Amino acid sequence: MLVVGAGLAATQTVAALRERGYDGRVVVLGAEGVAPYDRPPLSKHLLDRPRPTWLADEIGADLLTLADEVHLGTPARGLSLTGARPEVLTDQGALGADALVVASGAHAVQPPGWEAALTLHTAADAERLRAALVPGARLVVIGAGWIGAEVAGVAAAAGVDVVVVEANGAPLVAALGPTVGELTAPWYAAAGVRLLTGEHVVEVGTNGVSLADGKLIAADVVLAAVGARPTTDWLAGALPREPDGSLRVDEHHRVVGAPRNVRAVGDVALRRSPRHGWVPGGHWDGALRGPAALVADLLGTPADAVTDVAPYVFSTQLGHELALFGAPHTDDEVVLRGDPAGGGGWGALWFRRGSDDVGAILTVDRPRDVGAARRLFTAPGLPRLDRALAVDPGRLLREASLV
Repeated sequence: MLVVGAGLAATQTVAALRERGYDGRVVVLGAEGVAPYDRPPLSKHLLDRPRPTWLADEIGADLLTLADEVHLGTPARGLSLTGARPEVLTDQGALGADALVVASGAHAVQPPGWEAALTLHTAADAERLRAALVPGARLVVIGAGWIGAEVAGVAAAAGVDVVVVEANGAPLVAALGPTVGELTAPWYAAAGVRLLTGEHVVEVGTNGVSLADGKLIAADVVLAAVGARPTTDWLAGALPREPDGSLRVDEHHRVVGAPRNVRAVGDVALRRSPRHGWVPGGHWDGALRGPAALVADLLGTPADAVTDVAPYVFSTQLGHELALFGAPHTDDEVVLRGDPAGGGGWGALWFRRGSDDVGAILTVDRPRDVGAARRLFTAPGLPRLDRALAVDPGRLLREASLV
């Protein structure tokens, strides 16, 4: 078995192989040169956790002991499927295997001309950003998505002067849509962060960023937080890739259009979900739990249960705790649970238009709703909720279930 990648998805793949009794040789290729670590703390705990959160401690699975060979700092350079077995090319030569699992993760987007901006996706990125964010420094964050909001909050709390520039009309539009995203805008000022929406960055320099209207926002540090893309350039020509570089896979993480012994999991995978349709990577639960289904099918052993992992994002930003389960659609009907202006916790539900089916649930500062929302997305189909009960924050979320 050859696993390309040394993050959460790769670690869980190797752990699942061993848990299911696979005693064959397992070889792992990692690109960063460090042991597997958890990525969410890089932004959420940028300043208070200066060292990586090692996965061996976090989830109790030590890739370095579970695999027979782990080559850290050995990125894959290419793939050949012309022979009887998959063959991965590296700077040290070619490695063949009976089966290949692509778990090479993602990388931060850095548009051309923005070389002066920092990005945040790796532990090395976090170290560089952390060193630059001294009290009194001026930080411009480009992008008010999950990462941008998290970094803005922790930096402002540490005495950094923070400006966030967002091209959309509200924060988190790509994830939550404009209606719900707009509800998070007041959080910025309350946290001491200046938010500029509807502004387009045209140039990034060593002295700050230039906007389309000619304004210059001065900065000592610029962070480009405009998304991530699957790290699959090394697969070009060998496997069919989507425009963003992702690999389309079925429910068992078989790469569509590739041999059965080639799988993909984690950030690189665009997974077919009976419940949600095509689910992009980037979800922590997908990397944590997806490998179990992959390995069960690859080894031909019965799965403990058929699990369709729901998309899940959690965020600590600007003094608030958010959890998003499911996948909002642009044509869904958004219903609020509680009053966002009331000072307490609230939530949002995305109902499929004209039905009681709920495609996504957001909880904000309502920890008791998090477990209920997670459980609602464990059934084979979408949860069905009574709207009148679901919008009442005084009722338990599970009481609104129609199933």
